[in-house]
Amino acid sequence: QVQLVESGGGLAQPGGSLRLSCAASGFTVSGYHMSWARQAPGKGLEWVSGIYTDGSETYYADSVKGRFTISRDNAKNMVYLQMNSLKPEDTAVYYCGKGLRSTYSRGQGTQVTVFS
Repeated sequence: QVQLVESGGGLAQPGGSLRLSCAASGFTVSGYHMSWARQAPGKGLEWVSGIYTDGSETYYADSVKGRFTISRDNAKNMVYLQMNSLKPEDTAVYYCGKGLRSTYSRGQGTQVTVFS
């Protein structure tokens, strides 16, 4: 059974950092480009970042470029999102999934709330 489980969300102050993790089971992430997307309250799903199968290329939405870093550890079947310099507008449920510039087969998500 294909499953993705996101973790690491929580509360943060503006300017703070959080590291999200995504644990995959039922498939090997090394065979897929992977990505993160988010959904803010009352808004649609927004793609955030994507990474090649081998980690050689990464892509970011303009809204997070320079602040977020996507990475992966294929040996551990994990994908990560390091989020620095957080802003209130980063508040959302964050999902990881398959795909590079779109995110499908997503997990259940992890809530990130940035407040002052």
